[in-house]
Amino acid sequence: MTTINVTGLTDAEVAERVAAGKTNDVPTRAARSISDIIRGNVFTRINAILGVLFLIVMSTGSVINGAFGLLIIANSAIGIIQEVRAKQTLDKLAIVGQAKPTVRRESGARAVLPSEVVLDDIIELGPGDQIVVDGEVIEESNLEVDESLLTGEADPIAKDAGDTVMSGSFVVAGSGAYRATKVGHEAYAAKLAEEASKFTLVKSELRNGINKILQFITYLLVPAGLLTIYTQLFTTHADWHDAVLRMVGALVPMVPEGLVLMTSLAFAVGVVRLGRRQCLVNELPAIEGLARVDVVCADKTGTLTENGMRVSDLKPFNEADVAAVLAQLAADDARPNASMVAIAEAYSEPPGWTATATAPFKSATKWSGASYGEHGNWVIGAPDVLLDSTSPVAEQAEQIGAQGLRVLLVGSSDLAVDAPGAPGTVTPVALVVLEQRIRPDAGETLDYFSSQHVSVKVISGDNAVSVGAVAGKLGLHGETMDARQLPHEPEQLADALEEYTTFGRVRPDQKRAMVHALQSRGHTVAMTGDGVNDVLALKDADIGVAMGSGSSASRAVAQIVLLDNKFATLPYVVGEGRRVIGNIERVSNLFLTKTVYSVLLAILVGFAGLSAEWFGTDPLLFPFQPIHVTIAAWFTIGIPAFILSLAPNNERAHSGFVRRVMTAALPSGLVVGTVTFVSYLVAYQGRAASPAEQTQASTAALITLLVSSLWVLSVVARPYEWWRVALVAGSGLAYVLIFCLPLAQRLFMLDPSNLKVTAIALGIGLVGAALIEALWWVQGVVLGEKRRLWR
Repeated sequence: MTTINVTGLTDAEVAERVAAGKTNDVPTRAARSISDIIRGNVFTRINAILGVLFLIVMSTGSVINGAFGLLIIANSAIGIIQEVRAKQTLDKLAIVGQAKPTVRRESGARAVLPSEVVLDDIIELGPGDQIVVDGEVIEESNLEVDESLLTGEADPIAKDAGDTVMSGSFVVAGSGAYRATKVGHEAYAAKLAEEASKFTLVKSELRNGINKILQFITYLLVPAGLLTIYTQLFTTHADWHDAVLRMVGALVPMVPEGLVLMTSLAFAVGVVRLGRRQCLVNELPAIEGLARVDVVCADKTGTLTENGMRVSDLKPFNEADVAAVLAQLAADDARPNASMVAIAEAYSEPPGWTATATAPFKSATKWSGASYGEHGNWVIGAPDVLLDSTSPVAEQAEQIGAQGLRVLLVGSSDLAVDAPGAPGTVTPVALVVLEQRIRPDAGETLDYFSSQHVSVKVISGDNAVSVGAVAGKLGLHGETMDARQLPHEPEQLADALEEYTTFGRVRPDQKRAMVHALQSRGHTVAMTGDGVNDVLALKDADIGVAMGSGSSASRAVAQIVLLDNKFATLPYVVGEGRRVIGNIERVSNLFLTKTVYSVLLAILVGFAGLSAEWFGTDPLLFPFQPIHVTIAAWFTIGIPAFILSLAPNNERAHSGFVRRVMTAALPSGLVVGTVTFVSYLVAYQGRAASPAEQTQASTAALITLLVSSLWVLSVVARPYEWWRVALVAGSGLAYVLIFCLPLAQRLFMLDPSNLKVTAIALGIGLVGAALIEALWWVQGVVLGEKRRLWR
């Protein structure tokens, strides 16, 4: 033990260091700046393609056909607005959730933000505190530091005066203080963070899948685009204005312009929604990741039960003054845990003994204590650890614990608490019974996970019987196991985790091993916790969830921090993840169906143009001008996709995003493209066609395209609810109005006046719709998915 009375810096010295730039001013989040957000949303590949095509259309003087250029503004503006809102929400929450070190200065000790620490500051340490800057220990009392997040070494390291401590590590036992020797970018953790710092929005199965799809589309765009450009410009012999417009009309719908936008939008809205629920998302893909979780490992204390405790009973075994012992032990604990705080409240008059040695509480040993010279050596901790588990006192403690209560043993030891063999032989003096309150929302949350087929494993350092009793009160079914009986062999450990539901007396290293064992069986694991003993497991779990009131170390490694400390917030996080994944899968089907039928249509028209050149037949102009494909996208894709991407969606997330989307979009796109081409061929009057007849043929093709595309939308919107039916019906009605209003006909270059051609086009469109409907049912059978029309 080393104790030095260091007062810390004066206010003038602090101001001097701030002026010299010797502060710990490091960005707290790996997030993009406003300028990066603007550049990232404006200068995109899709905007570049649309921009070039827009300039080409403008060169023809047809302003109305350049309406698709508004997509560039919409893509950029919506993306920028939502990402800036998400950034502001995250930055505000991050400040709330930051670890706040206690800095000792001449004016007194107070908690400050990490960015307010300056060089040579004296920073106090206690169990669970994160070390925010590099420094040198100047005071210590049984100080032990865990540097596993930096070195990978799980064993705590004892620190003496003069030893260095590195930022990114945390205190597991004891207390002390250190002087800041490296701050800001010079600190070890800051250097690591700088190397690893990346914008994390794209790191997810969903985003990676979309990137693969876009890559595939790029390969299709090149040959289809070149073929379209050649046939429309060099084989049709049409007026160059018309040929250029038809060429652009073929190329624009090939670009899935809204897919990336809708994905970013869904993520950003999810972050903002969770932010309103006081949920800090440290890494954006965690929203998606938690939706894929199938096992949640929940710590009992602080998660299923409230942190606060009270002493409900004291069972003494001899005439010793137990109240005095408890009061003195509580008074001498510089950083009391929840149990010791409750004892201090119940026994507040210590006798004034002087400690000759102290042993802080450690998760690994499950006890703490102090030696008071002639007044004896006293320990307090888990009865089944300090005593033989078959002893009468240990059995009595287990019976009490079976009621869901926490029981601590107060005992006298024959060894000083800092002796190598401590605690030695312990003589039981009394049992302290503590009462924990079960969170009122815990049962409802566990019921939710059960209904979603997510397994819950309760993992706690408390007595196994007590943990099992709490789990039983919450309606969690399954066997309970004492973790001291867990096998060490990974396969056997995985078997035990599959069989049992509740585990007590779990050591920190076992929590980590349990996470690994579950992952080895293909499970996606979320770990919740709030203490230092949870850090390693939080770090290695697929998704780490920390409580806001927990240790700064647990908050630092978790992907999600529940700032309101409500376990009941987790279902909302799962719901947001499922909404993002499920809805993006829906809108991806719409966008990719459009890309598939656009590429197919371009290829079919292109080969028809080549055959006309080879065999002397009539060449084919592309059926649509840019304004046609623009209005086609309004109500079959754009507006419905926006609404569907933000809608509630609790369908369980599954892997294989790319396969499922392509399986749905490819057949639908082929059907839409084929029936549209057939309809155009039927209505096309050849080279001798008048401009009016060419417009009628284009209108007929558009009618077929819209009917079949609307049926794709109706399939994607299933299972139906009233508002989904209204969405599909409203989209169809909008097109009916466009085709019926004379002003809209003139504005959008439509002519449905040839009733025979229009009726045939409508009939072919209905055939396409029937094929799409049949495909949907067949795919359900092939993929083994139950198809439902109504929710």
